[in-house]
Amino acid sequence: MLNYTKGALAAFAMGAMSTGAMAADDVTLQLKWVTQAQFAGYYVALENGFYSDEDLNVTIKPGGPDVAPVQVLMGGGADVMVDWMPSALAAREQGAPVVNIAQPFKSSGMMLTCRKDTGITSPSEFPGKTLGVWFFGNEYPFLSWMSSLGISTEGGDGVTVLKQGFNVDPILQGQADCVSTMTYNEYWQIIDAGIGADDLVTFKYEEQGVATLEDGLYVLEEKLGDDAFKDQMARFVRASMKGWKWAEENPADAAMIVLEYDETGAQTEKHQVRMMGEIAKLTAGSDGSLNVADYDRTVATLMGGGSDPVITKMPEGAYTSEITDMAMMK
Repeated sequence: MLNYTKGALAAFAMGAMSTGAMAADDVTLQLKWVTQAQFAGYYVALENGFYSDEDLNVTIKPGGPDVAPVQVLMGGGADVMVDWMPSALAAREQGAPVVNIAQPFKSSGMMLTCRKDTGITSPSEFPGKTLGVWFFGNEYPFLSWMSSLGISTEGGDGVTVLKQGFNVDPILQGQADCVSTMTYNEYWQIIDAGIGADDLVTFKYEEQGVATLEDGLYVLEEKLGDDAFKDQMARFVRASMKGWKWAEENPADAAMIVLEYDETGAQTEKHQVRMMGEIAKLTAGSDGSLNVADYDRTVATLMGGGSDPVITKMPEGAYTSEITDMAMMK
């Protein structure tokens, strides 16, 4: 028979507790952009213990202008990333085997915002105007839209494309008649700069039939051959969607949670609360599953867009429903 001293028993108990604490699986999420309400569901899940309830220890890494989520994922710096489908499918065609495992965002927030004093009231009046467009893969829905309208993007009788930075300065400084905006972010920057909503005309890509999927969750294809990893991702998606639903129902509280995690201090309460209200419209109705019709529409848009499409062939194996199916089984 083994005899334990009181101290030995205490040490054994502490060791057992440590072993239990270490049982949680580590998961690192790479965001597409900086900490803001666009990613509220993940921060809510972290703050409210939804991840720990799933036995996960989640680290959220903010993005930024110098962060390429695909490169972080490929380099092993993250297990899962948030990305827009255009850039993810482009990366896959170029050799990065990324796979969509969930689609929290059901609708697109992308739109073109124009000054009303330019005389633009419909897309037919775009020719002769200067339009600000985001590049780095974000230009393809625009190019496809112009192609479908038969409008050249080379100037002349068509439109002049201004390569727009991630701000709205061109419309504020009179350099562009219209600029690219998101319903939850840049549009409100224009409003806050002093141009009223009545002085603007907006064209939502969703309503123009050229919207592409945004803010999906992606992992490396080879990892999906590991049952343990798939189980981790199913738990991660389940907890994340719980976070998103909580954020939809409690937008102001969700925005405050985001602000707690914003280490830069660059975000304001007013903007984040407003952003969360708009983001909730984009995640509404989603259980995390990818709608195949929305995927097919995105692919068709990306394969269009004039002479330089973002992808040149139909993707194969670019998404899986296995993870969300597993997530919903519990």
